[in-house]
Amino acid sequence: MSRIETKWFEYGQHEIDYLKQADPELGIVIDRLGKLEREIIPDLFTALVNAVVSQLISVKAAQTVWGRMQQKFGAITPEQLANHSPDDIQSCGMSMKKAICIHTIARSISAGEWDIDALLGLPDEEVIRQLSGLNGIGRWTAEMLLIHSMERPDVVSWGDIAIRRGMMRLYNLSELPRQSFEEYRRRYSPYGTVASIYLWALSSE
Repeated sequence: MSRIETKWFEYGQHEIDYLKQADPELGIVIDRLGKLEREIIPDLFTALVNAVVSQLISVKAAQTVWGRMQQKFGAITPEQLANHSPDDIQSCGMSMKKAICIHTIARSISAGEWDIDALLGLPDEEVIRQLSGLNGIGRWTAEMLLIHSMERPDVVSWGDIAIRRGMMRLYNLSELPRQSFEEYRRRYSPYGTVASIYLWALSSE
């Protein structure tokens, strides 16, 4: 099984100090948990496939499917997946809808119809707009790519249940209206992604 290249999301004391100043309650959590690592996949296609696999399932279930894909296909590349059928991809334990989505994107890239690397030069909202135009890709999946491959610094996803759960725990809330979420998100800016890393950790405690 080939090893997929990963690295840690890069942030440091500057971002931590900013967030502690901007939000003392979050600062208490940062001090308690210390510096957290978040694994990212630099290759855009591999990371996009990982994000599709992770849609609407638990982290543990996604890891299981992801492991099966690596076992079956080795490198998760457009050429490799384009040469297999949606049935082959689906057999790793995902829905057929996800398998078709992954296969269609793989074929489009391998045929030279779409340059996924062109996303690297675009602002966050344009990346989200272009990806959301693909069948089977929504805003949450695009935001996960922004974080877990492109290392964009200011992403806090409303569509991520764990992020919202972490926020509710942080501020001891019984509900979280969208307006309140947006106020917190603006408070974390321009380092919302680092805040997200801590909210994820808080949600699973």
